[in-house]
Amino acid sequence: MYSDIAHRKRALRAELRERRQNLTSSERDFATAGFTENLQSLVLDLSARSISCYLSARNEPDTRPFLNWATAEGIRILFPISREDGLLDWTVGDGDEEFTGISGVPEAVGTLLGPIAINDVDLIIVPAAAVDESGLRMGWGRGYFDKTLGSMEKCPPVYAMVFDSEYLDEVPREVHDQPVNGLITPTRIIAF
Repeated sequence: MYSDIAHRKRALRAELRERRQNLTSSERDFATAGFTENLQSLVLDLSARSISCYLSARNEPDTRPFLNWATAEGIRILFPISREDGLLDWTVGDGDEEFTGISGVPEAVGTLLGPIAINDVDLIIVPAAAVDESGLRMGWGRGYFDKTLGSMEKCPPVYAMVFDSEYLDEVPREVHDQPVNGLITPTRIIAF
């Protein structure tokens, strides 16, 4: 059973990676504008003054225009920093500096705040490979966000960012997989 689910996840991730790589620059620009507008709307609707958000990698939904807006609005932003033990530390970041972390994705540079810093935010924005109609999030297989979300006693709303085609009827589920409260695509915000 476990190997069947793991195999289905690997196959689905490969398909989704290929779709993302095949997006045209105009499709990416359209998506970025939609993501930015919908993230701004969500933050304003929730009156969030402190959020956590990831720095997007090349083929991920682009978070940078939104992060620039949030910074200009005075919203405190915590960025994840991956650790060898599979957990996440957090930083508020220092300017525009970033590096490639052990997870292979961009990470902010700044003073490490430790894993519990996430407990003080009003909204958590996470990357995802796909989200299904029940709110189950499938990540990229490293488990950083599943471990973080699964360990929180009092979790604020968690929204995953996916392209419209990555909102699926169902994704393969393993015991450790954590659901999200909603998702953001370029064309909509869905709360579960």
